[in-house]
Amino acid sequence: MTDDLKSSQRGYRVANTFVPARPLEPALYLVATPIGNLGDITLRALETLSGADVLACEDTRVTRVLLDRYGIVNRPYAYHEHNSDEVGPKLIAALEEGKSVALVSDAGTPLVSDPGYRLGQMAIQAGHKVVPIPGASAPLAALVGSGMPSDAFLFAGFLPVKDKGRRDRLAELSKVPATLIFFESPHRIGATLAAAAEVLGIGRRAAVCRELTKTFEEFRRGTLEELAAYYDGDRVVKGEIVLLLAPPEAEEPPGEVEVDVLLRQLSTSMPAAKAAAEAARLTGLARKVLYQRLLELKGEDGGGAQ
Repeated sequence: MTDDLKSSQRGYRVANTFVPARPLEPALYLVATPIGNLGDITLRALETLSGADVLACEDTRVTRVLLDRYGIVNRPYAYHEHNSDEVGPKLIAALEEGKSVALVSDAGTPLVSDPGYRLGQMAIQAGHKVVPIPGASAPLAALVGSGMPSDAFLFAGFLPVKDKGRRDRLAELSKVPATLIFFESPHRIGATLAAAAEVLGIGRRAAVCRELTKTFEEFRRGTLEELAAYYDGDRVVKGEIVLLLAPPEAEEPPGEVEVDVLLRQLSTSMPAAKAAAEAARLTGLARKVLYQRLLELKGEDGGGAQ
């Protein structure tokens, strides 16, 4: 990978105005690119893409469209999951030579569900500087447009393809007190929603966000039951999808009668201290309070504590 780009060519065009790019210090630059609308690019990203000594991307054809839009003549090199073992060391070698290396994915922020993570790790382990150039991100765009709680969220990537694995993963995440964000393919969204409705409950809120920032952008919101019914059957779905699931509803603490019934049931098969501890685990209530209540119940029933 050689740098044959003249310094006079390093720059980008905005509104027919050529903006020269300043030299970049040697580092690995992780550059976010638009997820659909090519206008969603930052000036800093354009300067980095045009000024980098080496530009690596998932698909050179996709990146070339972006470069041509802004008059950037830098040559992109392919770096993806199928050639990462071969190309990754070459990119690290370029850093060793004191060059600047920029990495982009086909869309969005590098290292989010793409092989860039390995390159970032290699650069850090080799002692090189890693510089994030923030910008478009499908999970965040979906979150802010979905109406879901945004104070806590978990991006969980793609769900497993097979039904059992998908259900197991949903069950594993079912109690996470945060909005869950997944990538999903259009031909699996119906099955995923059906599985989610069964595992998480038909009343849980969800949003299917499709073709974000593009011409046919769509946010479809509702319960899992409603969305599973909408995407069931022969409905043709196109485009990239981000699925969001609302956090679980906070469970009401058990009432006094329920607690008393539970304590009596547990105390028939275990000592009072252990019964109180198990009741605390099941209800979230304080063990000491439950132990004292169990003693009171035993006194009322005419039995002694064990």
